[in-house]
Formats: sequence, C-alpha cells, structure tokens
Amino acid sequence: MTTPEPLPVPEVTRIGQEVLREVGTVIVGMEGPLRTALAAVLAGGHVLFEDVPGLGKTLAARCLAGALGLEFRRLQCTPDLLPADITGSYTYDPATSEFVFRPGPVFTGLFLADEINRTAPKTQSALLEAMAEKQVTVEGNSFPLQRPFHVLATSNPVEYEGTYPLPEAQLDRFMVRIGVGYPSVEGEVDVLMRRLQRRREEAGVNQVVDSQTVLAMQAGVETVTVDPDVVRYCVDLAAATRTMTNLEVGASPRGSQALMLVSRAVAVLSGRDFVTPEDVKEIAVAALAHRLTLTPAAWASGVQPGDLVTKMLDEVPGPATVGRA
Repeated sequence: MTTPEPLPVPEVTRIGQEVLREVGTVIVGMEGPLRTALAAVLAGGHVLFEDVPGLGKTLAARCLAGALGLEFRRLQCTPDLLPADITGSYTYDPATSEFVFRPGPVFTGLFLADEINRTAPKTQSALLEAMAEKQVTVEGNSFPLQRPFHVLATSNPVEYEGTYPLPEAQLDRFMVRIGVGYPSVEGEVDVLMRRLQRRREEAGVNQVVDSQTVLAMQAGVETVTVDPDVVRYCVDLAAATRTMTNLEVGASPRGSQALMLVSRAVAVLSGRDFVTPEDVKEIAVAALAHRLTLTPAAWASGVQPGDLVTKMLDEVPGPATVGRA
C-alpha cells in the first residue's frame, strides 16, 4: 500500500476536531484522554488505557475506531489465552490437503486488547512484534499487517490476583498511557440521561473518515515544524528521569521520541503547524510516566511515576517562546 499525499495541517486539524466531536456524542467527560489517544494515533503510536473497570475505556476505543473508519476487533484477554489466539495459526484444509494460515484478530486496523494484564507474558509478547514491526511471524513466515494498524489496550491497575504486570519492554512500546478518571457528578448524570434517551444499551458513532484519510492525516502530522530548542527540551526531560533518586530506570530515547512525536499531533489538534513547550508539557505524563521504574523504597512509600514527571516539569527549564519557523 502506497502512502497517500499528506493532508494540509489545517485540514488535519479540522478532521481531528470533527472526530473528537463525533466521539463526544457518546463518550462523556473524557475530552482530555480522548484528545491524547487521538494524538497518539495520528503520531502512529499505540495507546494503553489504565484505570478501574466501568469508566468506558472499551466503548471509547470502539467509538474512536468507528469515527476513524478503521476495522475494529476486540479480544478479551484471559489467563488461558495462547499467542495463536492473537496472531492466528496454520490449520489443515481437507479440500486442498494443505496447511493454510488463518489470520488472528490482530489483522485489523484498530486492535483492542481488553484487560491485557490478565493474560500471561508469553501471550502478551505475541503483540510485541506486531506493535514494533507491523507484522507477525508464525512458523517462520512473516505476514504484514494492514495500514494503519494501532493497538489500544486496557489494564486494571488495582486488581492483582490473576493478573500479570506488563514487562517494561512492552510498556515501552505504548506511545502513551492514559488514566481516564471518574467523571464529575454532572458528567455521570449526563451519561445516565443519554442512556435513557436512546432506549437501548448499544451506542455508536458516525464514520468521519476512512483508513486512507487517516494515513494522509498521519503524513500531514509529519510535516509539522519542531524547533531544535523544543527537540532539546524533549531530550532534557527524558534525561532528567535518568538521574532521579527515586528511579531505578529512567526514560529511554524512545521516551523522548514519543514526547516529540505526540507533541506534533497535539499541536495540530490545537490548530498549529509548529510545536510549543506547552504541547510537550501537556502530554509529558502520558508519554513518560509508564517508562519509569521506581526503586523498591519509592514503591513502598507510595510514590507515583506521574507525580515525578510533574515535579520534573517544574524543575527542568524550558526553551523560550517558540513560534513558526
């Protein structure tokens, strides 16, 4: 598949805002998380939603896929799930007397791995090649995934029995990790009223664009200007995590790259074709916190990686005001 011509930034902005408005007709009180998730998709990355059950994470992923016109498949992760349940496998075809490959649910545009921390590390690792290389390998044969391809995974951070924490290498493959949070009282009332008004459990959104347009939007984001001072600011933020006393492991260069790439998409959703330090700060916690490994003492003291990133933003000096190049 050839890469389409990049859309102009104002057109990407218009379509992106229209997608968020359409998803907002169903999802209430998640404007910030949805904006960050869409920015990560436009930046070509994968998203991890981590929060307690019942906050609408699965519905948000389904609505985002529907508005973007991406083929959507959901897999409920369980302890007995096997890698072949994700990637697919070879099966015997009596009609031809041959073994043929039957693609798994990962062969889609947007793949939702629901409660990914409920499946064993061996099965979790089946997603690593798909997320990193946009392909899967089965019995020595590689099969490319369709474009665009994105993984949205959900994880429950408060339940530990019967769960398997994601290894650092897999966490690092998610461009952002997003906490949804409880809605306000008014927002929760709105959720219930909308359910009463539609008189059915199912809720859907209208398709705004198709997969080819999403690729053109992603190509448009690639044209966004990033001042060298902002690039250095992204590196300074990631480097600062490597010297924190509460951390065993700080953010890798993949962390600083994620910070820069998502910042470009955030700038586009804000109607700009250049990145400002405020764009970097907006998504710093989502892009960096899940890449940090606490020391045992910090973990026992209840230190949160997100709080460390917030503190770091106050301590690391940013560049001067940046404008159009």
